[in-house]
Amino acid sequence: MITSRDVARLAGVSQPTVSRALRDDPKVSEATKQRVREAALALGYAPNAIGRALSVGRSTRVGLVVTDLENQFYAHVIAPMHHELERLGYELVLITESSESAPVAEHVTAHGLCGVVLATTTVESVVPVRLQDRGVPFVYFNRTSQSVQADAVTVDPENGVRELLEDAIGKGHRRIGAIFGPRNTSTGEQRENAVHAVLDEHGLALAHRDVRHGPFDFRTGHEGLRALLDRADPPTLVLCGNDVVALGALNAAAELGLAVPDDVSIAGFDDLPTSSWALIRLSTVAYDLDEMSREAARLIVARVERPDAPPAHPVYPTRYVARATIAAPRP
Repeated sequence: MITSRDVARLAGVSQPTVSRALRDDPKVSEATKQRVREAALALGYAPNAIGRALSVGRSTRVGLVVTDLENQFYAHVIAPMHHELERLGYELVLITESSESAPVAEHVTAHGLCGVVLATTTVESVVPVRLQDRGVPFVYFNRTSQSVQADAVTVDPENGVRELLEDAIGKGHRRIGAIFGPRNTSTGEQRENAVHAVLDEHGLALAHRDVRHGPFDFRTGHEGLRALLDRADPPTLVLCGNDVVALGALNAAAELGLAVPDDVSIAGFDDLPTSSWALIRLSTVAYDLDEMSREAARLIVARVERPDAPPAHPVYPTRYVARATIAAPRP
């Protein structure tokens, strides 16, 4: 059986150098990498996905960077992205980090990925800059950043938010609260701006005390709703930054003994499959998340294969899906 030691002897390098060279480590010179690859091919040494990369002259592994595997949003992104990449002859590699920081770029280059889909980029993230410096193609997913102009696939929240608020205002809601996402993401900022713009058109505004911010997770919704309702004049409608936040809010309402929508109305954003379950029936803003995930796969493959093409930025429209969590407020 051919091992990395055999490759090292033929290439005239150490065994650790073979491992680093096949991972495309930037610390290994291009001449050494080429010598190691030629030795590996000559001996038929092809560990895991490296073999395919050697046979075609480049890696066909695409990374998807996420920070929170417990967030069910990403569970509904992974499958369609994986299937589309597979159809195009590539494979998906999941990269998880406790926080999106510079080491992500090192992780990508060390594992020889040909490109990356960034699903958790914050506005101050240095990861796009680090990837650009290393020549690694990447695509923003459901995010954008001013630090580096690149391919992106995003959502326009305006139409869906407008339809939702016009329905709620028509039902009589005037005191409206919100549990928005983090301030340091383009997604959170765009959704919040859309809410403010529509309310302003109707002569309404969000009071400072009726707004909470936090990560796009269950805990943010759970704690946010409790805080918003813990006073004598709480909002009658609570808008949530996404469906996961809304699920946290729904659970908090149940723990407080409140009926939704009789005691408080709650709305989400994303229209995850869970939101349509008969036990939940969440009123929310929807868009085609499956197609958006597939489009991100097509964009990163196009960028890998045509690196000099101008950046593309498809934007997906939104619509309001009225279910059972918004009703007229009680007098």
